[in-house]
Amino acid sequence: MQALNNNKLAWSLVEQAVAAGASDLHLEPMRDVVRVRIRVDGLLRELVRLPLAAHSTLVTQLKVAANMDIAEKRVPQDGRIALELDGRSVDLRLSTLPTTLGEKIAIRLLAQQELLQLEELGFTQENLVCYRRLFTQPNGLILLTGPTGSGKTSTLYATLAELDAATRNIITLEDPVEYSLPGINQVAVNRRSGMTFAKGLRAIVRQDPDVIMLGEIRDEETAGIAVQAALTGHLVLSTLHTNSAAGAVYRLLDMGIAPYLLAAALRGVVAQRLVRRLCPACRRQSTATAAEHGFLGAATVWEQQGCEQCHAAGYRGRVAVQEVLPLTVRLQQLVLRRALVEELEQAARAEGLHSLAEDAAAKALDGLTTVQELWRVGITGGQDAV
Repeated sequence: MQALNNNKLAWSLVEQAVAAGASDLHLEPMRDVVRVRIRVDGLLRELVRLPLAAHSTLVTQLKVAANMDIAEKRVPQDGRIALELDGRSVDLRLSTLPTTLGEKIAIRLLAQQELLQLEELGFTQENLVCYRRLFTQPNGLILLTGPTGSGKTSTLYATLAELDAATRNIITLEDPVEYSLPGINQVAVNRRSGMTFAKGLRAIVRQDPDVIMLGEIRDEETAGIAVQAALTGHLVLSTLHTNSAAGAVYRLLDMGIAPYLLAAALRGVVAQRLVRRLCPACRRQSTATAAEHGFLGAATVWEQQGCEQCHAAGYRGRVAVQEVLPLTVRLQQLVLRRALVEELEQAARAEGLHSLAEDAAAKALDGLTTVQELWRVGITGGQDAV
């Protein structure tokens, strides 16, 4: 663990990024300057522009600290730095990319923080009850879906925190391990040494696990092992990159999982997105109605203004919107005959599913976010939203 040396330019930028609550730091060589940007609440914003002469210094400082080859500038490299900042552990995951103007560096900032509880993740009471019903079952496969940066890992960690690690053997396989969970065995993927998701998962199922958390299902082999583990008495939690809960079913079918195996193993799917939360200090009700924004009903929506507390952004922090799809008997029958995804979604709605659009619209009407923010992340309204 390195102590932070504020005399170094690179560490000063890291310190500023962490203080701003950024998830990522980008160092980008331009023609005349080095542009430094940070990602806060899902959006990039410029932190500072530095003289181009500072680029080589920044790259060297970071590469040396991450045990990367400072002489190699032609191929991408990955590295890691563990820092101590104001008594808090900060893990930096570095990725370099050769561009025509020099090496670009992207840094994922993983600052040690308290894990959120499920009640703090934006679930409606109905969705939370439904989700808890899924993961308190003794076995089966539960999936979280959504794009990168949609909070899936935070939801998985909050879920594991509710499971009894004292009486269960809980093992995770992650890339990377983002948070340390007491009482839980955590394993990191290491492709350089041959420790892939598939190889690690095969080893885990021989470790007498009760609960397996798999960071992501990326290929057919991993999907097959995960389904078999769920069918042989284990509770398996994992993620997929799909746009909807129903889409996860068909992604696994496309990976070669037999419909009868998937119908037997899958307990349910949660689709999730993160949207920026309206700043409570400066939000105000809009004169426009929800109907004018494309949502049914005449309820008044909210809009952002900007103040000192949110640094004039109008938003502060993020909130999740979700849809929770339990695989009921009726839906299992549809999976068995590989019904169209539209038919599966229609049947789920008939059984009480609240879609992402519905959940998002309700939160916009409650003043948690704005309609413009929903459009930005690709969640649209329309006649089925409210």
